[in-house]
Amino acid sequence: MALNPLTQLGAFLTPPPVNLSPDYDGLEFRWKMFSFRPALFKNELYFLAAVLFYVAFYFIGKRINEKRANGWFDSHLVFFGTQFSKPVQPGGLTQDGNSDFFAFSTGRRGVRSLHTTFTLRPRHDLFQWVYQFVWGFVQLDYKVGDEVELDFTLRESANIPECVWAVVSKDELKTIKNKRWDLNLTKTTENPNLPPSLSVMSEFADLTDTLFKTHGPLSLPTILSNPAIQPYFRSLSITDQPRTRPQVPIPPSQKSKHVILHLTVPPPSASSLTLPLVTAVFQLIDVISAEGGWGIGKGPSTGKNGIGLNPGLRPETRTKLRKAREEVDKQLKEESEKEKKEEAAEEKTAAKKKAEEERVSKLSAAEQKKALEREKKRAIRKTQGKTKMR
Repeated sequence: MALNPLTQLGAFLTPPPVNLSPDYDGLEFRWKMFSFRPALFKNELYFLAAVLFYVAFYFIGKRINEKRANGWFDSHLVFFGTQFSKPVQPGGLTQDGNSDFFAFSTGRRGVRSLHTTFTLRPRHDLFQWVYQFVWGFVQLDYKVGDEVELDFTLRESANIPECVWAVVSKDELKTIKNKRWDLNLTKTTENPNLPPSLSVMSEFADLTDTLFKTHGPLSLPTILSNPAIQPYFRSLSITDQPRTRPQVPIPPSQKSKHVILHLTVPPPSASSLTLPLVTAVFQLIDVISAEGGWGIGKGPSTGKNGIGLNPGLRPETRTKLRKAREEVDKQLKEESEKEKKEEAAEEKTAAKKKAEEERVSKLSAAEQKKALEREKKRAIRKTQGKTKMR
């Protein structure tokens, strides 16, 4: 007699009966009517060990990430307090999950806001951690690490031209243009003032020449050549363009200029090593916006504020930058209009096809057959025409 499928499934899933034979001579714990025989739970022991390992991995990884993010931010918070009236939101770093941390600073001359963003490795997620480790052997240029980004949004009053300029670690050059659309507007060059591990991405050489001059206490080539900083430096950029390519030209009222510093997070014991570079970025903002005590065009003998980056450039450079922006907006507008025309053509074709299908559906069976044959012949002629053209 054949068993019911549900009965067969139940028999398959039912565990074997526990051996309660009096001949058991292993370790046993008894309490009143209860008896526990550890030797009967070998597989369960491995399962429990795996669960405990996963839970321990989660909490240890979570703690390491918190220590790394808070260690770096705390070592820079005193300096932030000298620069901002509100160096951090109430409660300190905001945590989003166990690998992302955020801070918002505001209240400084020349800077509308600063967003500090930590993106750390998923040390709390065992499976994602293993995936990243294994994928690193498969994809040789795949690199993950602990990152912190300082994104300064500058005030509208800052006297900075619409330009894109950056210094980038060569390890980043392979992927940075995929992450940053704005840097596709630049040309990558070497510069003798920088160490061999760094490259310049600039629209025009005049920008680099102007920024690499010594302005009061600031010398970008000197700070970027510091051997203690180089292992943690990834990029420093000045940009007026968004990271992702916009669909249409951005109205002037919605544009904003940014200074962005991208670093690898040092270990907690060395978290203060990047403080000189962060300090230099604040000096850079003062120089290019002429909001601080030093600026482009100021010398120690004049005792006057600088004039900002825009007037410090050659007139022909400013003209080229303006024309470059006009060309970018023109291309965006043309591509947007092209996409709209293609969408309108597709909608028109779809509406025409739908109307034809409705017309055919009202015909008799014989007429419908003739209409389908005509459509088939028309499709064959189109295919043959395309083949001949090739």
